[in-house]
Amino acid sequence: MRVPRSLRGVLSCAMMVSAAKAEDATVTYNSLTPDVALEAAQAALKQCRTDGYQVSVVVVDRFGETQVLLRDRYAGLPANDTATRKAWTTVGFRADTSQLAASIKNGTLDPRLADLPRVAMLGGGLKIETADTLLGAIGVSGAPGGDKDEKCARAGIDAIRDKLDF
Repeated sequence: MRVPRSLRGVLSCAMMVSAAKAEDATVTYNSLTPDVALEAAQAALKQCRTDGYQVSVVVVDRFGETQVLLRDRYAGLPANDTATRKAWTTVGFRADTSQLAASIKNGTLDPRLADLPRVAMLGGGLKIETADTLLGAIGVSGAPGGDKDEKCARAGIDAIRDKLDF
C-alpha cells in the first residue's frame, strides 16, 4: 500500500509517539549473572576459610532475591538466615550493614528499624554496585564478629570488581 505524501509526516510522528510511550512503559536494569554471583560468593568463602572461619555466604540480586547461597561444613545453624538477612538489608536500605548498625548506635537511625522482618543490622552485608548502579549485595555470617564477616564479603566483591567496572 502506498501512503500519500501528505500523510507520511503524520504517520512518522505517530510512530515516534508510540515508541516514546513504549519506553515510558518499560525499564532496563543491570544485574549480576549467576556465574559472577557465584564467583563472588566463592571468593568470600575462601577468604573466611583462610582466616579460619566457617561461614555462610549469600549473594542477592538488586531485588533482594537469592542468587547464590554457600554454607561451609561447620557454619552455625543461624548462618544461612543471618547472611541472607544481611544481604537483603543491604539492598533494602541501599547501605552496607556496618554503616546501618553505626547509624542506629549513634542515633541517626531509629533503632526500631532493626526489628523489622528480614532485617539484620549487623556488619557483614555489602552493596555490589558499579557506576552508582546497585546490582545486588553480598552477606556473610559465621565469623566471630561483623567486621570479620565484612572482610570476607569485601574479598568477594574484590574478586569480581574487574567484571563490574564498565
